[in-house]
Amino acid sequence: MSKKRARKRSNGELSESSASTLSPDLDNLLGRRIQHTWREKGNVTKWKGTVLERLTVNTSLFMVKYDGFDCVYGIELFKDNRVSNLQVLSEKVVNNKIKVPAGAEELVGRAVEHLFEKEDGEKNEWRGMVLSRAPIMTHWYYITYEKDPVLYMYQLWDDYKDGDLRVLPESESLQGAMGAGDGCQYRQRGNSWHTITPGWVPR
Repeated sequence: MSKKRARKRSNGELSESSASTLSPDLDNLLGRRIQHTWREKGNVTKWKGTVLERLTVNTSLFMVKYDGFDCVYGIELFKDNRVSNLQVLSEKVVNNKIKVPAGAEELVGRAVEHLFEKEDGEKNEWRGMVLSRAPIMTHWYYITYEKDPVLYMYQLWDDYKDGDLRVLPESESLQGAMGAGDGCQYRQRGNSWHTITPGWVPR
């Protein structure tokens, strides 16, 4: 999905950067800021983000929201050989309070139309399903889209306030295409994982 904000850092997501680091602990990563290097096909890049969840179906798998990206990644931080130099940062996660607009409807479990702007300025509507509030960064929401069944994470009330998010009537709900309580499933390709939504087939 081509979105103008897909590679743009969101306001209020980060605290001030700190050079202080802690030793990574498998059992004490939730809610922590981390950074590591990623080596793939001869290229080495640096990644920094927030650990949101540790999955019960695979306890070595962590859900991470990386800075500058709107999708959420499932990564085996301690097993994937592409991850190196894993560090836990001493900086805190900023979870700014969001004022919910007066009279606004509950978002979780609802079908929505979400307006995005591409790099060329063209605006497109994407129909999706709001799955849940995100853990740790609780003023954010998990959402996935019909045409792009990947797990994304946005501060949806900001878009609602700006007129870029519309909650669809119950009659137009996506529950026929996917169970509202089904959430996302995780499928492995080699050593990497991606999210899929029940009822929606990845392209």
